[in-house]
Amino acid sequence: MKPQLLNGSEAIALTINRLKVGVVSAYPITPQTKIVEKLAALRAGGQADFEFVRAESELAAASVVLGAAASGVRAYTASSSQGLLMMAEVLYNLSGLRLPAVMTCANRSLSAPINIWNDHSDVMALRDAGWINFFAEDNQAAIDQHVLAYYLAEKLSLPVMINVDGFILTHLSEPLILPTTAAIKKFLPNLPASANRLDPASPTTTGHLVGPTDFYRFRQKLDQDLLAAGPEINLAYDRWQRLLGRPGARPLGNGLIEWHGPRQAKTVLVAMGSVIGTLKTAADELNRSNQKIAVLQIKTWRPFPYDLVKKFLAKKQAIIINKAVSPGALPPLSCEVAAAVTNAGTKIIHAAAGLGGGDITVEQISRLVKRSTHPAGILYLN
Repeated sequence: MKPQLLNGSEAIALTINRLKVGVVSAYPITPQTKIVEKLAALRAGGQADFEFVRAESELAAASVVLGAAASGVRAYTASSSQGLLMMAEVLYNLSGLRLPAVMTCANRSLSAPINIWNDHSDVMALRDAGWINFFAEDNQAAIDQHVLAYYLAEKLSLPVMINVDGFILTHLSEPLILPTTAAIKKFLPNLPASANRLDPASPTTTGHLVGPTDFYRFRQKLDQDLLAAGPEINLAYDRWQRLLGRPGARPLGNGLIEWHGPRQAKTVLVAMGSVIGTLKTAADELNRSNQKIAVLQIKTWRPFPYDLVKKFLAKKQAIIINKAVSPGALPPLSCEVAAAVTNAGTKIIHAAAGLGGGDITVEQISRLVKRSTHPAGILYLN
């Protein structure tokens, strides 16, 4: 497989086509639009055979995907920002009905004031929707995560969202290796018959009314199955890496986390998404002066890898780089990391950076690492 010069949106669309989805439905919103534009072009040009449904809103697009998934068809959508919020009602239904849908979120800030650039505010507003959530460091990782997404969605009967930083990744052109259809076919079995499949020849009911006595059981099962998905994610990740001939490429990484830097590091930078590249560069520069800095990348926001985070951050200083805030409380990633390291002897600095698309530089990170104080509040980087 040879690298191709592609932007992130093109690469994702081409990968989705090779995954042999049956239905694609979406509504345009910056910076997601280029993904579904490419899919529409593939369909119009006769290079794809999925049904492309032009929806009148994001709510409608998500509803089309729900119907397709409930009918036993491999389905896909994508959105960003306010569009993702408009899908919210259906996103909860997709997880509650245990339907194996997959979507890409080209992460973008939320209004107001109006801002079209990248941060993680949109997905954090839906952190409890019951989806497996991946965060991509780069476009090659995003390609892999879309393949893993369908495998996991169909095996676990859980919807999966891949978060790709808007503009930073969606519009970035770089050499990328697309998996062949043969590799995908070997990794991803045919879509299994679903217990929720809707068939006009055999009418059934799904999404029925449930009273208080039984409702909690459904939420408990969803919670338990999401928490238990971690080992399945790692197994799928390892199998995909071996199939592509990449075993052992990241000895301190798996489908859930990745560690970069000396294992004996005293300070660890913790983050998700494309900022990881900047953090790695900053850590490498600081380590040349014997600073002992490492980077812990969180690849799966849900299920959150609590045990691994505690293991890698115990008795260290953790600087958590959040690309979203939760007004009136700690930022979302900070909350999860703080919960994970309870009684682990970890000193934490909470930072918010890149909000509304602000640059996060190596110089900013270097200054942050060199701070000697541990403020109780949140450090805003600008």
